[in-house]
Amino acid sequence: MSVSFDKQYVPAAPYDARHAVLRNTYWLLALSMIPTVLGAAIGVAFHVPIPSGILGFVVFLAMVWGFTYAIEKTKNSAAGVGVLLAFTFFMGLWLTPLLTRTLGFSNGAQLIMLAFGGTGAVLAVMATFATVTKRDFSAMGKWLAAGTIVLILASLANYFLQMPVFAIVISVMAIGIFSAYILYDVQQIVNGGETNYIRATLALYIDVYVIFSHLLSLLGLGGSRD
Repeated sequence: MSVSFDKQYVPAAPYDARHAVLRNTYWLLALSMIPTVLGAAIGVAFHVPIPSGILGFVVFLAMVWGFTYAIEKTKNSAAGVGVLLAFTFFMGLWLTPLLTRTLGFSNGAQLIMLAFGGTGAVLAVMATFATVTKRDFSAMGKWLAAGTIVLILASLANYFLQMPVFAIVISVMAIGIFSAYILYDVQQIVNGGETNYIRATLALYIDVYVIFSHLLSLLGLGGSRD
């Protein structure tokens, strides 16, 4: 998910530079999974309390935007990597309620692995397509941003409505929007629109995180407690 709203024209970086940014982004994205898993494991093992309801929603958004701001300020230094990895640890910790609920099913571990595999498949397909296609998806940015705002408002509304069917619709929307964001974000790197691998990793990480969490929520509907 792109975190920049600057519409100024930026000349495309040389091909070798773009390739290096893409390679570094994938490496850092893979590395970011380690603190994510660590945070999730600590959260589940020690039953770390995570705020729920509207308070949890507000705290979550505040933390995401706070880390995003910090990463933006440190993106050109080694400190940026540290801030990013701290952010991914926090995001893993925030998965505690979802993972705990899923592991309560007899097939919970399988559901988590299925969600992980499905998310990986979406990332691989969309990233590959963005790399090889000649189509320009830069115009998608404003529509995806609008869709994200609608998604946030819908999620906020459902905290009050508590409608299971609405929750399913929200999860399907989230998976669709952030799968498209992978396409957009990777092509931004390929076309030279994104030249900072730390910021690029943040964008892709958020895409992957949202897809995984909502896919796991949907798969949890078929969980068994037998």
